[in-house]
Amino acid sequence: MSFTQDVESSIVVPEEVVFSPGDLESHEPPLESDLHREQIDLLIRLLRWCWQQRHDFYVSGNLTVYYSPQQRKSEDFRGPDFFVVLNTEDKPRKSWVVWEENGKYPNVIVELLSNSTAATDRGLKKQIYQDIFRTPEYFWLDPHSLEFAGFELIRGTYCPLQPNQQGWLWSEQLELYLGIHEQKLRFFTREGQLVPTPEEVAIAEQQRANQELQRAEQAEALLARYRERFGEFSDE
Repeated sequence: MSFTQDVESSIVVPEEVVFSPGDLESHEPPLESDLHREQIDLLIRLLRWCWQQRHDFYVSGNLTVYYSPQQRKSEDFRGPDFFVVLNTEDKPRKSWVVWEENGKYPNVIVELLSNSTAATDRGLKKQIYQDIFRTPEYFWLDPHSLEFAGFELIRGTYCPLQPNQQGWLWSEQLELYLGIHEQKLRFFTREGQLVPTPEEVAIAEQQRANQELQRAEQAEALLARYRERFGEFSDE
């Protein structure tokens, strides 16, 4: 028996819960905590900001991935908390339907662990992403304990990614590091620079503007004191 058949046979669901082809909506449950919701939103916003000049990817979170017209909904499998599909059209979707997307599966998946999902994320989901999705990179994070791990698909098997000195994990698919910063999972560039949020960019720009204004005011005050002491001067 194949893994797909084994998974399907091990999940008991009502006969009527079978997905029909067509315009399928996502049917994911509410997120388990504010930390889960905030982390998913943060990753989506960061990647969109970082890749704002690109239009060849799709990023979403807590959205159902339909990978078979005969797929059955169960409590054992939910859509990924965060996922990215490369080389596809960037447009709004109600769900990700693989057979309507030229057979494309996510290139990167991040799951957020919780007491109720950790065993599934470490076990069944990991095996589905490895054996059915063939997703090149899979990460998980516990938003509370900050347990963080990542895997890359090598010859059909997930192998643990090795962290750098900062504890970050390199994503070859995204060409970015993933790592913990101020209790959140964030992206970092190859050079080690934190990928900022739009708000952080605005704050940094305001700080630079304030510093430039302060320097200009200091220079003007210095010039005023010079004139008071030595009077006007010219180049003659």
